[in-house]
Amino acid sequence: MRAIIVERNTPVDEGFSAFLDGAQRMQIIAQEDGIPIVLGTVSAAIRVRVERRMQSWARRSPVVERRLYMPFAYLENAVTDAAVPFELVDTSEADYNGAIPSQHPAALMERAVKKVQDDRERAELSLAQAWCESEEGLLFIDGGIGGSAPVATSGLAVGIVKSHRTLHAEGDALRTVLRLRVGERSPVFRITSRSRTSVASWYLRVRAADARDAMWGLVRIEAPEEEWSPMRANEISCWVMRESSPLSLPDKRWDKMAYGVHDTEEFLRAIS
Repeated sequence: MRAIIVERNTPVDEGFSAFLDGAQRMQIIAQEDGIPIVLGTVSAAIRVRVERRMQSWARRSPVVERRLYMPFAYLENAVTDAAVPFELVDTSEADYNGAIPSQHPAALMERAVKKVQDDRERAELSLAQAWCESEEGLLFIDGGIGGSAPVATSGLAVGIVKSHRTLHAEGDALRTVLRLRVGERSPVFRITSRSRTSVASWYLRVRAADARDAMWGLVRIEAPEEEWSPMRANEISCWVMRESSPLSLPDKRWDKMAYGVHDTEEFLRAIS
């Protein structure tokens, strides 16, 4: 692991054509003996940049979906699909180990959160796949791309991960990542998973972290592993850094958030 300076010499007319992001909102609307019944809303949209202005993608409408999330196994009064105007999602289904969550309200709420997150990712990736099948410009995706094989292998999608709950480095390699200066990236490495498509990835510092948290301005980029090369990683890094202006204020995540993603989030907030 070493720091690589990103050469900012890519043509101005190249880069990202559109931005994809999703949102989620959860509300406990009822409970039965402490068991939460949650109304979840997920939304996703692609915003296209046309002559420096953002507008919704014309080929596919934004996604807005609402569902009720509840543990069927713990509810005495059965709820049928005809009784409510929303699709029902069972939060007491067994996981891949065959275990179901306990009746503890916190455990059931945690399972509901996971179900909503899965539905949000599914909505986002459905739009991303539609883009990769019909467009030619490069799509900036807020988050990873490994959840969909067609997206992760298309060459038209790049994922930018802002949160770092999982760090793909340790020891001296991690110290190198955390010491990256603005305009520096890590070498490209491969991320593999049993449940997701393998991708090429690297860290990039888009804003100086002087006198701030070590994660300030640090993003991780995902791209198709078949497409990557040092030159391609440099190009994509350059385009990501270019999207850091204008600032995404007043969002608290402005140090990592591209303005196109900020615009998409504001749009989703308005329609959902």
